Amino acid sequence: MKPIITASEYASESAGPRPPVLLDVRWQLGGPHGRPDYEAGHLPGAVFVDLDTELAGPAGSGGRHPLPDPEAFGAVMRRAGVGQDTPVVVYDGGQGWAAARAWWLLRWTGHADVRVLDGGLAAWTGDLSTEIPEPAEGDFRPKPGALPTLDADAAAALARTGLLLDARAAERYRGDVEPIDRVGGHIPGAVSAPTTANVAEDGRYLPAERLTERFSALGAGKGDGPVGVYCGSGVSGAHEVLALEIAGIRAALYPGSWSEWSADPARPVATGPEPA
Repeated sequence: MKPIITASEYASESAGPRPPVLLDVRWQLGGPHGRPDYEAGHLPGAVFVDLDTELAGPAGSGGRHPLPDPEAFGAVMRRAGVGQDTPVVVYDGGQGWAAARAWWLLRWTGHADVRVLDGGLAAWTGDLSTEIPEPAEGDFRPKPGALPTLDADAAAALARTGLLLDARAAERYRGDVEPIDRVGGHIPGAVSAPTTANVAEDGRYLPAERLTERFSALGAGKGDGPVGVYCGSGVSGAHEVLALEIAGIRAALYPGSWSEWSADPARPVATGPEPA
């Protein structure tokens, strides 16, 4: 199943006999909470889900956005009306990172029918609603492990023996700036692949053939061996995993990402441009 859905496709499905459960996960790194924007206007029927508290566990040694407890995540999804077999569509304010995080978590915990609204809220041309829905309780039960993950040691090994993509901005990869974490730079051997290059100016994902070309140039062609992705804290990295999925390439996510890696002074840090 294609991991994204257009606004027109969603409008058609929402009016059909099996409308998707709709999740609003608006979020900005270091920005204001998304709930007030949701309450001011959202796609009709959308349920708000908070990334920091419901799509992540408490920040700590595992990074800024470690994976949530699966049972707690399942309870959030059931409250939102998610069932084992109900289709789910997720959107955010347009950047796509938060929506991809929700997509990845649902896929990782075994939900087979979840898609991201391509272009997010900005792609929707219909009316917005201020009504807060109260959906019937869903029956979704998480079964973690349906998508591959990496821990710090596995990420380090993959950077040496396969392909580990760094989804952060290039200046953070090089260590020119580091506005959030303890130290700048990247995991030795990782290749810079900023998430922003996955989308067009309107925030929509590039066509599959262009994404295939992009990742092939980075060494992630189909059948070329294992691929992993990390970012700052496992959010924008999920966006890259989704882009790779569109290109037909399965990739593992390092959920702890740079926020976990850089917190341990014993782990090596590389700076500067990509390795030769």
